[in-house]
Amino acid sequence: MIQKTNICDTKSCFMCKNCLSEWKSAIAANKTNLKVKKGEIIFKEGDPVTGIYFVYTGLVKVYKKWDTEKELIIRFAKEGAIFGHRGLGKNDTYPVSASAMEAGIVCYISLDFFEATLKVNTNFTYQLLMFFADELRESERKMRNLAHMPVKGRVSEALMALQKQFGTNHDGFINIGMSRQDLASYCGATYETVFRMINELVHDGLISISAKSIRINNLDALSILAQDVMFP
Repeated sequence: MIQKTNICDTKSCFMCKNCLSEWKSAIAANKTNLKVKKGEIIFKEGDPVTGIYFVYTGLVKVYKKWDTEKELIIRFAKEGAIFGHRGLGKNDTYPVSASAMEAGIVCYISLDFFEATLKVNTNFTYQLLMFFADELRESERKMRNLAHMPVKGRVSEALMALQKQFGTNHDGFINIGMSRQDLASYCGATYETVFRMINELVHDGLISISAKSIRINNLDALSILAQDVMFP
Protein backbone atom coordinates (compact mmCIF):
# COMPACT_ATOMS: atom_id res chain seq x y z
CA MET A 1 0.00 0.00 0.00
CA ILE A 2 1.17 3.50 -0.82
CA GLN A 3 0.54 6.27 1.70
CA LYS A 4 -1.23 9.33 0.30
CA THR A 5 -2.02 12.65 1.95
CA ASN A 6 -4.98 15.03 1.96
CA ILE A 7 -7.28 12.86 -0.13
CA CYS A 8 -10.20 12.03 2.18
CA ASP A 9 -12.80 14.81 2.39
CA THR A 10 -13.70 13.99 6.06
CA LYS A 11 -17.37 13.97 4.99
CA SER A 12 -18.11 10.68 3.26
CA CYS A 13 -17.24 7.79 5.56
CA PHE A 14 -19.30 6.18 8.30
CA MET A 15 -17.23 7.82 11.04
CA CYS A 16 -17.14 11.31 9.56
CA LYS A 17 -20.88 11.33 8.90
CA ASN A 18 -21.69 10.54 12.53
CA CYS A 19 -19.08 12.58 14.40
CA LEU A 20 -19.34 16.10 15.75
CA SER A 21 -18.40 18.74 13.19
CA GLU A 22 -15.85 20.07 15.70
CA TRP A 23 -14.13 16.67 15.63
CA LYS A 24 -13.50 16.73 11.86
CA SER A 25 -10.22 18.62 12.23
CA ALA A 26 -8.98 15.94 14.64
CA ILE A 27 -9.91 13.23 12.14
CA ALA A 28 -8.07 15.09 9.38
CA ALA A 29 -4.98 15.33 11.55
CA ASN A 30 -5.00 11.66 12.56
CA LYS A 31 -6.11 9.80 9.43
CA THR A 32 -3.81 8.14 6.92
CA ASN A 33 -4.92 7.56 3.34
CA LEU A 34 -3.60 4.45 1.65
CA LYS A 35 -3.71 3.72 -2.06
CA VAL A 36 -4.46 0.03 -2.71
CA LYS A 37 -4.17 -2.03 -5.87
CA LYS A 38 -6.76 -4.52 -7.10
CA GLY A 39 -6.22 -7.80 -5.28
CA GLU A 40 -3.95 -6.26 -2.63
CA ILE A 41 -4.33 -7.62 0.90
CA ILE A 42 -4.97 -4.83 3.40
CA PHE A 43 -4.70 -7.04 6.48
CA LYS A 44 -4.74 -10.78 7.08
CA GLU A 45 -6.50 -12.96 9.60
CA GLY A 46 -4.15 -13.20 12.59
CA ASP A 47 -2.39 -9.86 11.97
CA PRO A 48 -2.05 -7.61 15.05
CA VAL A 49 -4.85 -5.06 15.36
CA THR A 50 -3.41 -1.57 14.98
CA GLY A 51 -6.38 0.40 13.70
CA ILE A 52 -9.68 0.63 11.82
CA TYR A 53 -10.24 1.27 8.12
CA PHE A 54 -12.82 3.06 5.98
CA VAL A 55 -13.32 2.84 2.22
CA TYR A 56 -12.94 6.18 0.48
CA THR A 57 -12.99 4.86 -3.09
CA GLY A 58 -13.09 1.33 -4.48
CA LEU A 59 -14.44 -1.92 -3.06
CA VAL A 60 -13.11 -4.22 -0.32
CA LYS A 61 -14.05 -7.80 0.49
CA VAL A 62 -13.89 -9.10 4.05
CA TYR A 63 -13.45 -12.85 4.38
CA LYS A 64 -12.36 -15.79 6.55
CA LYS A 65 -10.34 -18.80 5.53
CA TRP A 66 -12.14 -22.16 5.44
CA ASP A 67 -8.88 -24.04 5.03
CA THR A 68 -5.61 -23.39 3.23
CA GLU A 69 -7.31 -22.85 -0.13
CA LYS A 70 -10.96 -21.85 0.47
CA GLU A 71 -12.46 -18.63 1.79
CA LEU A 72 -15.88 -17.45 2.96
CA ILE A 73 -16.70 -13.86 2.04
CA ILE A 74 -18.46 -12.26 4.98
CA ARG A 75 -19.32 -8.90 3.44
CA PHE A 76 -18.38 -6.31 0.87
CA ALA A 77 -17.38 -2.83 2.00
CA LYS A 78 -18.07 -0.09 -0.53
CA GLU A 79 -17.38 3.66 -0.42
CA GLY A 80 -17.88 5.09 3.06
CA ALA A 81 -18.03 1.72 4.83
CA ILE A 82 -16.05 0.70 7.90
CA PHE A 83 -13.95 -2.47 8.02
CA GLY A 84 -11.41 -3.90 10.43
CA HIS A 85 -13.83 -3.27 13.30
CA ARG A 86 -14.10 -7.01 13.98
CA GLY A 87 -10.67 -6.66 15.54
CA LEU A 88 -12.07 -4.51 18.35
CA GLY A 89 -12.27 -6.00 21.83
CA LYS A 90 -9.93 -8.03 23.98
CA ASN A 91 -8.44 -10.02 21.10
CA ASP A 92 -5.36 -8.35 19.68
CA THR A 93 -5.49 -9.90 16.20
CA TYR A 94 -7.87 -9.51 13.27
CA PRO A 95 -10.29 -12.48 13.05
CA VAL A 96 -10.84 -11.82 9.33
CA SER A 97 -8.90 -10.72 6.26
CA ALA A 98 -9.59 -7.82 3.88
CA SER A 99 -8.43 -7.25 0.32
CA ALA A 100 -9.19 -4.76 -2.43
CA MET A 101 -11.52 -5.97 -5.19
CA GLU A 102 -10.85 -2.73 -7.05
CA ALA A 103 -8.04 -0.21 -6.99
CA GLY A 104 -8.92 2.60 -4.60
CA ILE A 105 -8.20 4.60 -1.48
CA VAL A 106 -8.78 3.46 2.10
CA CYS A 107 -8.56 5.61 5.20
CA TYR A 108 -6.68 4.24 8.22
CA ILE A 109 -7.36 5.39 11.78
CA SER A 110 -5.14 4.20 14.62
CA LEU A 111 -6.81 2.22 17.38
CA ASP A 112 -5.97 4.82 20.05
CA PHE A 113 -7.57 7.65 18.08
CA PHE A 114 -10.56 5.49 17.15
CA GLU A 115 -11.21 4.73 20.82
CA ALA A 116 -10.88 8.43 21.67
CA THR A 117 -13.42 9.17 18.94
CA LEU A 118 -15.87 6.72 20.49
CA LYS A 119 -15.55 8.39 23.88
CA VAL A 120 -16.08 11.91 22.54
CA ASN A 121 -18.75 11.28 19.88
CA THR A 122 -21.81 9.66 21.45
CA ASN A 123 -23.81 9.59 18.20
CA PHE A 124 -21.00 7.78 16.40
CA THR A 125 -20.79 5.27 19.25
CA TYR A 126 -24.55 4.70 19.08
CA GLN A 127 -24.54 4.29 15.27
CA LEU A 128 -21.64 1.85 15.52
CA LEU A 129 -23.57 -0.15 18.13
CA MET A 130 -26.56 -0.33 15.75
CA PHE A 131 -24.23 -1.39 12.95
CA PHE A 132 -22.79 -4.17 15.10
CA ALA A 133 -26.31 -5.35 16.00
CA ASP A 134 -27.34 -5.49 12.34
CA GLU A 135 -24.12 -7.25 11.38
CA LEU A 136 -24.55 -9.84 14.14
CA ARG A 137 -28.13 -10.51 13.04
CA GLU A 138 -26.99 -10.91 9.44
CA SER A 139 -24.15 -13.24 10.44
CA GLU A 140 -26.53 -15.44 12.43
CA ARG A 141 -28.94 -15.60 9.49
CA LYS A 142 -26.16 -16.54 7.06
CA MET A 143 -24.94 -19.28 9.40
CA ARG A 144 -28.46 -20.70 9.54
CA ASN A 145 -28.72 -20.56 5.76
CA LEU A 146 -25.39 -22.36 5.34
CA ALA A 147 -26.77 -25.19 7.45
CA HIS A 148 -30.32 -25.41 6.08
CA MET A 149 -30.76 -23.65 2.74
CA PRO A 150 -30.05 -25.46 -0.55
CA VAL A 151 -27.28 -23.95 -2.65
CA LYS A 152 -29.70 -22.64 -5.30
CA GLY A 153 -31.52 -20.73 -2.58
CA ARG A 154 -28.25 -19.33 -1.23
CA VAL A 155 -27.20 -18.24 -4.72
CA SER A 156 -30.59 -16.59 -5.24
CA GLU A 157 -30.37 -14.83 -1.89
CA ALA A 158 -26.81 -13.68 -2.58
CA LEU A 159 -27.80 -12.15 -5.93
CA MET A 160 -30.70 -10.29 -4.33
CA ALA A 161 -28.44 -9.03 -1.53
CA LEU A 162 -25.86 -7.80 -4.03
CA GLN A 163 -28.49 -5.99 -6.04
CA LYS A 164 -29.84 -4.37 -2.89
CA GLN A 165 -26.36 -3.22 -1.82
CA PHE A 166 -24.96 -2.11 -5.17
CA GLY A 167 -28.00 -1.38 -7.33
CA THR A 168 -28.07 -1.88 -11.09
CA ASN A 169 -26.52 -0.16 -14.09
CA HIS A 170 -28.39 1.26 -17.08
CA ASP A 171 -28.67 -2.22 -18.61
CA GLY A 172 -30.16 -3.70 -15.44
CA PHE A 173 -27.08 -5.69 -14.43
CA ILE A 174 -26.04 -5.75 -10.78
CA ASN A 175 -23.52 -2.96 -10.41
CA ILE A 176 -20.59 -5.09 -9.29
CA GLY A 177 -18.29 -7.23 -11.39
CA MET A 178 -17.72 -10.46 -9.49
CA SER A 179 -15.93 -13.63 -10.46
CA ARG A 180 -17.78 -16.92 -10.09
CA GLN A 181 -15.22 -17.92 -7.47
CA ASP A 182 -16.03 -14.83 -5.37
CA LEU A 183 -19.74 -15.54 -5.77
CA ALA A 184 -19.13 -19.11 -4.59
CA SER A 185 -17.16 -17.81 -1.60
CA TYR A 186 -19.99 -15.39 -0.80
CA CYS A 187 -22.55 -18.23 -0.95
CA GLY A 188 -20.42 -20.63 1.06
CA ALA A 189 -20.37 -23.27 -1.66
CA THR A 190 -17.93 -24.79 -4.13
CA TYR A 191 -17.18 -23.14 -7.44
CA GLU A 192 -18.51 -26.15 -9.36
CA THR A 193 -21.83 -26.19 -7.51
CA VAL A 194 -22.42 -22.46 -7.87
CA PHE A 195 -21.48 -22.61 -11.56
CA ARG A 196 -24.13 -25.29 -12.04
CA MET A 197 -26.76 -23.35 -10.10
CA ILE A 198 -26.05 -20.20 -12.14
CA ASN A 199 -26.53 -22.17 -15.36
CA GLU A 200 -29.84 -23.55 -14.05
CA LEU A 201 -31.07 -20.07 -13.14
CA VAL A 202 -30.10 -18.83 -16.60
CA HIS A 203 -31.84 -21.80 -18.23
CA ASP A 204 -35.00 -21.06 -16.23
CA GLY A 205 -34.89 -17.40 -17.32
CA LEU A 206 -34.52 -16.06 -13.78
CA ILE A 207 -31.20 -14.33 -14.49
CA SER A 208 -29.02 -13.31 -17.43
CA ILE A 209 -25.23 -13.16 -17.51
CA SER A 210 -22.70 -11.17 -19.53
CA ALA A 211 -19.04 -11.86 -18.69
CA LYS A 212 -18.83 -11.20 -14.91
CA SER A 213 -22.12 -9.25 -14.79
CA ILE A 214 -25.47 -10.74 -13.71
CA ARG A 215 -28.97 -9.37 -14.25
CA ILE A 216 -31.98 -10.50 -12.24
CA ASN A 217 -34.92 -11.07 -14.57
CA ASN A 218 -37.41 -12.48 -12.08
CA LEU A 219 -36.97 -11.17 -8.55
CA ASP A 220 -40.14 -12.83 -7.28
CA ALA A 221 -38.99 -16.26 -8.44
CA LEU A 222 -35.59 -15.81 -6.76
CA SER A 223 -37.36 -14.78 -3.56
CA ILE A 224 -39.42 -17.94 -3.61
CA LEU A 225 -36.27 -20.07 -3.86
CA ALA A 226 -34.92 -18.49 -0.67
CA GLN A 227 -38.02 -17.49 1.31
CA ASP A 228 -38.34 -20.67 3.38
CA VAL A 229 -35.23 -19.65 5.36
CA MET A 230 -35.32 -15.90 4.81
CA PHE A 231 -38.83 -15.67 6.27
CA PRO A 232 -39.18 -18.45 8.85
